[in-house]
Amino acid sequence: MRSLLSVVILFVLLITGLFASHTNAEPMPNADQSVAQQLRIKAEQGDPTAQNDLGILYANGEGVAQDDKQAALWFRKAAGQGYAMAQLILGLMYREGQSGMDKDYSQAFSLFRKAAEQGLAAAQYNLGVMYAGGEGVAHDDQQAVAWYRKAADQGEAIAQNNLGAMYASGEGMAQDDKQAAFWYRQAAEQGLPTAQNNLGAMYVKGEGVTQDDKQAVAWYRQAAEQGYAEAQNNLGVMYINGKGVTQDDKQAAFWFRKATDQGEAMAQFNLGQMYFNGTGVPQDYAQAYMWTDLAAAQDFEKAIKARDSLIKVLAPSQIEAGKKLVREWIASLPQASK
Repeated sequence: MRSLLSVVILFVLLITGLFASHTNAEPMPNADQSVAQQLRIKAEQGDPTAQNDLGILYANGEGVAQDDKQAALWFRKAAGQGYAMAQLILGLMYREGQSGMDKDYSQAFSLFRKAAEQGLAAAQYNLGVMYAGGEGVAHDDQQAVAWYRKAADQGEAIAQNNLGAMYASGEGMAQDDKQAAFWYRQAAEQGLPTAQNNLGAMYVKGEGVTQDDKQAVAWYRQAAEQGYAEAQNNLGVMYINGKGVTQDDKQAAFWFRKATDQGEAMAQFNLGQMYFNGTGVPQDYAQAYMWTDLAAAQDFEKAIKARDSLIKVLAPSQIEAGKKLVREWIASLPQASK
């Protein structure tokens, strides 16, 4: 199983476009001891690139025993020499509180800024996140927008999506649906499911684009097929209402279930309604109670009201059967076994 740090490293490599360069290099895909030894020699001589790459080997356990503390040590050495990628990774470690480090937003912010000022797009994005969330720095939407834009202009998909969201909400700038749709599209066309879902929603409402249910379905589907729960629910809604697709209750239930398995409250409520009415699925009051109760437990107001109504109309045995299904579902979750 990957350590939390190795997952962060993989994320960094993916969003910075460096994963391919590492995996295509020889012999990085299955780094052996000789590669690690060569990197160590260079790292101990003070080469910051080698120090950073040795940190990656320790984080991933490639050619060396996996060791987060050693990884952090070498990232720190490289970061101290101004190596932007190491500054980014170390900043993420401070933000998440990894490898024995206490969470330290101020340190994370400082490291992100150093890397961002060197032009590293992923660091610029993360600096924007810190400003937007007021983490390690005073909340400042205008600064968040400025750093998102720097990263977005370099093609950073996550930053493009966030910049679109800032335009959509009018935070840190004048509200502008056309600009929101523009930036969502930039990210969506790179395959970012969050942006694909957001762009789909713009097409549903006709905000910043000409209203077009078929386009909405197309973008929702791309995100849904990547496992994005909100888009799976939205695609289910399009099927149940016959918007942009032929009306199909079974397809609606199919997509709602995919989203419910990820804990999406709205999809749980929708699936509960389908079980209660027997649309797209066999009528099953225990299942109806189960999914409605799970959604209500997430403070979803419609589900809370629906659950109260179910308690009034269902037999006690049906409610108890539903509660049993809830317990079984919760027990089946990965975290429940830890």
